[in-house]
Amino acid sequence: MCVNNTSFYKKSSLLILVNLTTGLLSFLFSVILSRKIGAEGMGLYSLVLPISSLLLSIISGGLLVAVSKVVAEYHAKKEMNNLHKCIKITIIFNLIFSFIIIFFAYLLSYQISIYIVKDSRTVYALRFIFISIICMTLSNTYKGYFYGRTNVVVPAFIDIIEKATRIILLLFLFKLRVISTITESITTAYLVFFIGEFVSLILLYIYYQLDQKEKPQKKEKTEDFIQLLYNIFSISLPLMMTELISSSLFTISSLLLPRRLLKAGFPYNEALSLIGRFISMSMQIVFFPMIIIYSISAILIPDLSSNISKQDFYTVEKRASQVIKISFILGIFVCMVCLLFGDGLGRMVFKRNDLGNYIRFIAFSAPFIYSGQTARGILNGLGKQKVILKYSIVISFLQVILLYFLVAIPSINIYGFGITLISTTFISLFIYIKEIKKVIHLKL
Repeated sequence: MCVNNTSFYKKSSLLILVNLTTGLLSFLFSVILSRKIGAEGMGLYSLVLPISSLLLSIISGGLLVAVSKVVAEYHAKKEMNNLHKCIKITIIFNLIFSFIIIFFAYLLSYQISIYIVKDSRTVYALRFIFISIICMTLSNTYKGYFYGRTNVVVPAFIDIIEKATRIILLLFLFKLRVISTITESITTAYLVFFIGEFVSLILLYIYYQLDQKEKPQKKEKTEDFIQLLYNIFSISLPLMMTELISSSLFTISSLLLPRRLLKAGFPYNEALSLIGRFISMSMQIVFFPMIIIYSISAILIPDLSSNISKQDFYTVEKRASQVIKISFILGIFVCMVCLLFGDGLGRMVFKRNDLGNYIRFIAFSAPFIYSGQTARGILNGLGKQKVILKYSIVISFLQVILLYFLVAIPSINIYGFGITLISTTFISLFIYIKEIKKVIHLKL
């Protein structure tokens, strides 16, 4: 039991270290890109990303979690035939499905750039990001396999290679040829994005082939392809719906925020400035350590699934209790640091003197968000995706309602977003803990 516990935290620590590295590389990529394409180019670059996120949610929402959970269960039962057959069928299905969706999206790329993005200069960038989505979908399947085997090393270091490849290619391509227009700059940036995703997919495929060492048991009963697909999509579909609903309601909230600030009496430019300082800057500082929570969750879900399949409920309860405590303590620590050094953090990271109050206010939500994300991961590991979907819808609607009324009050204004954040994350944490306790005993 002790060895199992040590292994879990060793792998979590490794993933945290690697995710911090990839996070810093992603930040470096953004800095280099902004210097190459300027403010207007970065604006166009950011307009393309929501389209890709929406399509990725439709095609492969919840896929990584579902694959890791199913793989963990098959591996725990030593059903290696079912495990690899499941991966093969999922890859084939996702390849066909993603190709169909992306084919039509590619054909409509000009119309999407005109009527949705509202800038025709993004058309070629959209085409590259659409093709990248096919690579990302297949990569998520292979990553799910490695996470299910609790082998975090392979996908973690491939992520580093992918991010480093993007930076090297970006510098090389901008030095190789004269890029004079924003259209060329944006297209080059997303060409680099596509190449990075393609390299990642190839490496994941190679390592997957090399990893197929364990021989199946002779008496293993092989499931048919319909059952194997059902095992994956019965988990991923509720998660996909959760992602779609959350992203849709987040879009509504994002569009609602400036309009309610106008209602509160702020000029439009000042409203946008408030949103930028509060959300794009201050929240980024408070929630940067969430990398640690995401890393633990990536290991936690297959770990819980594996232990449940082995009927080891003692380890499940112990692990769940430990990670929630760790997450809450981390949230408290982040909160205290931000309360004490909010002004200094704003100056150090963004070189601004007007972020301290926002950072301190947002910091009060940190304990709830950090431990709430972990509790959500535990529910995923316990197979409670439908519970997450149900409450995500309720909480998202509550967010929209609170934002609508609070932000329009002149004396509250943008702090209405912070009040909404604190309130909804506290409610989410309370609900998730209550649902977990219906299945296992938590020692908090």
